[in-house]
Amino acid sequence: MKDLLRGSWKMLSTAWRFDHRKTVVAVVLMVSGSAAAPLLAAALGWMTNALIDGRALQAGLAGVSVAGLAIMTLTFAHFAHIAYFELSELAELEFEEQLIMLSNGSVGIEHHERAELQDSLTVLQQEGRRFETGLQSLLTGLGLLLAVILTAVLLAQQSLLLLFLPLAALPPLFTGRLAERMLDAAKTATAEQTRVAHNLFALSTAARYGGELRVFRLEHELRRRHGELWAAATQRLWRAQLTSTVVRAAGQVIFALAYVGAVLLAVHDAITGHSKPGDVVLVIALASQVNQQVTTAVTLLRDLLRMASTYRRLDDLRDAVSASEETGPIDASPPTHLRSGITLERVGFAYPGTAATVLRDVTLTLPAGSTVAIVGENGAGKTTLVKLLCDFYRPSAGRILVDGVDLRRIPVADWRARIAVGFQDFVRFEFVTRSVVGLGDLPAISSDAAVLGALDRAHAADVLTHLGDGLATALGKSYADGAELSGGQWQKLALGRAMMRETPLLLVLDEPTSALDPEAEHALFERYAEQAKRVGRATGAITLLVSHRFSTVRMAELIIVVAGGRVVELGSHATLAAAGGLYAELFAIQAKAYS
Repeated sequence: MKDLLRGSWKMLSTAWRFDHRKTVVAVVLMVSGSAAAPLLAAALGWMTNALIDGRALQAGLAGVSVAGLAIMTLTFAHFAHIAYFELSELAELEFEEQLIMLSNGSVGIEHHERAELQDSLTVLQQEGRRFETGLQSLLTGLGLLLAVILTAVLLAQQSLLLLFLPLAALPPLFTGRLAERMLDAAKTATAEQTRVAHNLFALSTAARYGGELRVFRLEHELRRRHGELWAAATQRLWRAQLTSTVVRAAGQVIFALAYVGAVLLAVHDAITGHSKPGDVVLVIALASQVNQQVTTAVTLLRDLLRMASTYRRLDDLRDAVSASEETGPIDASPPTHLRSGITLERVGFAYPGTAATVLRDVTLTLPAGSTVAIVGENGAGKTTLVKLLCDFYRPSAGRILVDGVDLRRIPVADWRARIAVGFQDFVRFEFVTRSVVGLGDLPAISSDAAVLGALDRAHAADVLTHLGDGLATALGKSYADGAELSGGQWQKLALGRAMMRETPLLLVLDEPTSALDPEAEHALFERYAEQAKRVGRATGAITLLVSHRFSTVRMAELIIVVAGGRVVELGSHATLAAAGGLYAELFAIQAKAYS
């Protein structure tokens, strides 16, 4: 009940915040329309008695009242919809913005990599567009509350026993709430299957994957898996829906028995002369309305509980994201010039929610102004090191120092403003080319000179020769005339984006050239090495390379070899090759493959 009241208050306060006048209009119309229904029953009883008694004037007044109240009952809700429809759309947009902020506005990325939080995001994405239904249910519920009170008063005037009729609504309300909990539990349990099925659908319908799907004849396999996932999720949801329907029906049966009893009591009183025919009409009409009120209340309760559950999930997700953000003294600024470099002191790390330690007792220094390469087999911990250096996660043990200052003390936004990153899993932003590259440095996003300079530093200016409108060319299928690029061209633009910041303190290139051939990658990294020396002299910047191609990393001044979450070797290419350790073994294997 606490969640229900809190969710209802949030909906109403959200509508009020958007537009006071429309909120008042919607509430007044919905409440008036609902309250008119029991008054209509009273007017019908009055008109019936007046007609039987031959009181023409009163019968006429009663008839006018019946007509007016009927109009209110039938039309006020429709007029209210005009007011709250816009409010609900605005609220849905705000809800989506909150999801965006929670998903991508947080400091870390833990919630993207934890299955239970992804389940919450899946359900929230599905339920987030129900604000119109929720607001309508809330406004209808306010009117229904007043209607129930008026109905109880009118029934009490006929017989105190009839006061128990509204109480018969309690079992349906209770069973309705229980049924909604069953459905909510089923949605949570099937969230992962639903999410995977959606991903398979997106995979099967995306143009960029069409070639591979056809070559490997995966269309039937993907359809089979998609069908199995939906079948499993649907079966569980269907069972929950069937069980909840039976539970709801049990509550409705209890009320039906009470309804029949009320009608029989009214007829008995009329036969024995304790009431007039109009009173029988009143009781029958009110009893019918109580039945409608119960049915409506059960439906409203379901919708309100769904919205309350949505708000609760949103709050839980917000709490989880907030809990992942460490607190502590944030009283330092990133240096304008790196002097000693970045040091990792006995750093250990395990991903939240898992027991496996990914990094163990990592101690090393990335010297200021140097070019550093990280190598190792898949799963060794290379990307995790990059995540820690980008401050996506905080170490589980140890600390990271920037010129002797704990990275935790530096505001994340300030640190991120002084780093640049090119990822293997880069984003294909479907904007105009200027923006696709310029996003790497928002203040310069509209500067053609800055964008062209970044493309030149990334050795990616040749991409423009394939674009009819140059930097003004729209990219991707989102546009009717959007240009589609190859994987290598998209990656070059992503590298240009990483080069937008001319004087970063840390430039991270994490497998950024996977779509390029080895020769192109080698030439590109030679150019990066030259730029790294220039930027290193200017700001003491560190260029960090992560690559599986040893012909590329050999040009780094310092090579870090990672295995099993530990730094097992450290040195230049010549030193490590002569040592005959893991680096020498991996280098020899790759060199043999290219010979």
